Amino acid sequence: MKKRLLLKGFEVELFTGSHSGIHKGVAREATNDLLDFVKEPDHRNLEYITQPISDYSLLWEALVLPRRRLREWLSARDLTLIPGSTLSMGNSQIFERSDPDNSYHDFIQEAYGTRVVTASIHINLGLEDLDLLFAALRLVRCEGALMLALSASSPFLDGIPTGVHSQRWRQFPLNPEYVPIFLDYEHYVTWVEKELSSGKMLNERHLWTSVRPNGPRRPYELNRLELRICDLITDPSVLIALTTLLELRVLCLLKNPEKLDPLKVSKLSAKELAKLSDQNDSEAAKNSLDANLAHWRDGSLISCRDWIEELILEVTPMAREFDLTHQLSPLNSLLRNGNQAMQWLHQYSVGKTIQSILEEGIVLMSAEENQKYRTEAIF
Repeated sequence: MKKRLLLKGFEVELFTGSHSGIHKGVAREATNDLLDFVKEPDHRNLEYITQPISDYSLLWEALVLPRRRLREWLSARDLTLIPGSTLSMGNSQIFERSDPDNSYHDFIQEAYGTRVVTASIHINLGLEDLDLLFAALRLVRCEGALMLALSASSPFLDGIPTGVHSQRWRQFPLNPEYVPIFLDYEHYVTWVEKELSSGKMLNERHLWTSVRPNGPRRPYELNRLELRICDLITDPSVLIALTTLLELRVLCLLKNPEKLDPLKVSKLSAKELAKLSDQNDSEAAKNSLDANLAHWRDGSLISCRDWIEELILEVTPMAREFDLTHQLSPLNSLLRNGNQAMQWLHQYSVGKTIQSILEEGIVLMSAEENQKYRTEAIF
């Protein structure tokens, strides 16, 4: 296999608010002044999208520079960025529209309300060969729960613990309710056309699932895989580590699809794989790294941490080929110390208030943006 990394890009959603952790919407004003940001339906959060880049050092800069520009704009208004993927101390009973004249936002508000008011990271990997794209979609669908477990950062809502590690994934409306494991490109196109004609999907964008194909003219022209399941990851080194694991996993599949395409390897049927994946996603939303999950190969139970450790070991030879082993090392620390949700819940259990947890998180998030891209291992 020719040593070539895939094109990668991020869609990053962020909450804005006060330094005490209270969400405050400024998306209308911010998107007027900062042209690389776009509005979400509720103006308490907004989004930016990075251009496709293969080189990780350039990707790092593309990731952090818009955040720094937004932070500078917010600072002039005594506001800041708030970590977490839900309205941790917000009011989820009220929808605060960013664009009252947008008819699509009308639909979102009426159909889903504030269930959609979340912040997340979408990771895109460029894949133009349709057979390989759909094989990668199958594998990532079956292992998406692991990515959610690494990223979980939303244990609070409306000032209280929710009892889960990713309240965002628990509350966000998946649509349509059932999404199959796509057997190939033709199966995907036929299925999307049927869902659109039945009204289950309002438009081609209305496929809200853990991972989906994406491209310039969905469902017909596709050129990338979009992982949508991850909570907001504020630490760039952790996000780059997770992206590296995802990319290396896909590259391993492309090198040897006969061993990693669930459709060819699993003892389970496609319908059983879809059900297993959805159940794993739900379990990871609840317990993240402490979850027990069903492996797609045969349905056997495996601890989430053990499964992630297995994946890291499996991709390490290829990581060496691309000189990317240093980028995976933050995952080892995360597995030992817990993701953001787990750390926050521990702090809450020993007496810290949600407000104080967020205040500390706000300071840490700002400091994380000033890290530099590392080219050596982190121990």
